[in-house]
Amino acid sequence: MDANRVDMFMIANSKYFESHHLNAVREKLIQLDDAKWPVVQTLQFKSPDTTQLLSIMGGQLGMDRFFIGDTGLGIAKLLTCGGFYIWTIIDWFSISSAAREKNMETFQNSLY
Repeated sequence: MDANRVDMFMIANSKYFESHHLNAVREKLIQLDDAKWPVVQTLQFKSPDTTQLLSIMGGQLGMDRFFIGDTGLGIAKLLTCGGFYIWTIIDWFSISSAAREKNMETFQNSLY
């Protein structure tokens, strides 16, 4: 894999991953076959910032969990008004990390 392409991907997408995942993402891209590069370029990652805003504005309705793909948890938050608002408040501090973890899962699943 061309190191320049890998560097450009890392610059453009590092905000979508946890900092401790960045080395693993870089290594995986370096080892990646050129035929899979178009798949990597078309990946859609969820913005942690957007997820945070959704959590603040509509977390009690589960909008943040629906956005990152946690449908079951979204339904649970919707039915319980965000876990009687306790779960909503917890998610205000943890949903960005959950979005980054989901992005890492998306990245890993797309390469296999």
